[in-house]
Amino acid sequence: MTALHSAEALERRLRRLEDRIEIGELIARYGLVMDDRDIGGMPALFTPDVEVHSLDGTMNASGRDAAIELFRRQLAGIGPSNHVTHDRIITFDDARADHATGVVLSHAELSRRGVAMVAAIRYNDVYQRDAQAWRFRVRNIGFMYFVDAADYPDALGPGLALRNRILDRPRVADWPESLPTWRHFFGV
Repeated sequence: MTALHSAEALERRLRRLEDRIEIGELIARYGLVMDDRDIGGMPALFTPDVEVHSLDGTMNASGRDAAIELFRRQLAGIGPSNHVTHDRIITFDDARADHATGVVLSHAELSRRGVAMVAAIRYNDVYQRDAQAWRFRVRNIGFMYFVDAADYPDALGPGLALRNRILDRPRVADWPESLPTWRHFFGV
């Protein structure tokens, strides 16, 4: 390997480390913007053609303005919230330096109609870098549970698939029961 190739390889590796940090900060900013109800900060999170979806189909928006309006409506129905991200896996597209995908493991604490609630969340994301920053191009949101805090001790009990209770009618949780690996493991 020539010194030029080595310098180019080092530069690519450094760029990926910087990209990973920037995407991590984007993910953190999302939580802060939502929790702080910073509607003015939302546009910087999303590409103009962003797509936001929830796996249960209750959230669907295409385009930055539609996504902001979706979140404005969602946030209007809840009280204080605290989004916390845990681990993330970010995968870069070697063919397209300005694209990456990610899975973010998260939870949220919030109040809806005066009732404390907790949620386990997975975000499946597509990130895109423009001239200024990395942004969300796609954000798919899934819930393992979304329950009253008082119900949390029972939320992971056996056979309890109706763990998504943010709306008036409980719905089946988005994961893990629907995952192919889960189904295969249990022979379903």
